[in-house]
Amino acid sequence: MDKLIKSLAQSGSFRAFVLDSTETVKKAQEKHGTLSSSTVALGRTLIANQILAANQKGDSKVTVKVIGDSSFGHIISVADTKGHVKGYIQNTGVDIKKTATGEVLVGPFMGKGHFVSIVDYGTGNPYTSTTPLISGEIGEDFAYFLTESEQTPSAVGLNVLLDEEDKVKVAGGFMLQALPGASQEEIARYEERLQKMPAISSLLLSEDPIQALLDALYGDDPYKRLSEEPLSFQCDCSRERFESALMSLPNSDLQDMIDQDHGAEIVCQFCQTIYHFDDHDLKGIINDKA
Repeated sequence: MDKLIKSLAQSGSFRAFVLDSTETVKKAQEKHGTLSSSTVALGRTLIANQILAANQKGDSKVTVKVIGDSSFGHIISVADTKGHVKGYIQNTGVDIKKTATGEVLVGPFMGKGHFVSIVDYGTGNPYTSTTPLISGEIGEDFAYFLTESEQTPSAVGLNVLLDEEDKVKVAGGFMLQALPGASQEEIARYEERLQKMPAISSLLLSEDPIQALLDALYGDDPYKRLSEEPLSFQCDCSRERFESALMSLPNSDLQDMIDQDHGAEIVCQFCQTIYHFDDHDLKGIINDKA
């Protein structure tokens, strides 16, 4: 089961979130049929949003939009404070690797654009923050967003590793933040550790990826685990929700669907679930509006 661990250095000067999001990204790939580069880009965005949502309280929802002007198009994700996340990428078919190493390429195909976070507290006044994309690698863009938008110096590592058949093998990451009061000596120590840190993919392949990430971040510095929270890819779409959307259409549009298409087929963008409404369903909606 996927999970997120919140932890705090014993000194109170640093905190870290570490995540195993393997099943989350596997399900996203299965739902959308993404090819290699699109899988990694979407996966990194989902992990970033899991981190952002875990930082909220109550029943808030966080929408993350990675808006690029190149091959991927837009990547949209929505997460809640209960660990559920959903998302999609406009172009599912980007599949480009380095010839020599087979490394999946992401950054060059995001293009120029913005990292956008919209936090909905349920009060009707969502809070939107936007920063420019600096590399298109998403992890770096997310770290820049946290540092600039939330004014918290942050290091982020996000990765999705694929197997020989381009299926998700492991996925996860971390966010490390310096808190007010951190001394320059502590900051220097953590920065040095980050520079020497093994590749995230190798840590995620460990027998216990969560512990491997924590050990790499904290080294010999004592810390405590604050909480463990479940994570999952889960869409909250429903037939009732799409029926409400159809009810909002003019009767003339519904009648056109009956006359021309003998019904309607609606596909959820976030999870690709298909909802069918036949002639009888649409006539019922028209009658209900009368």
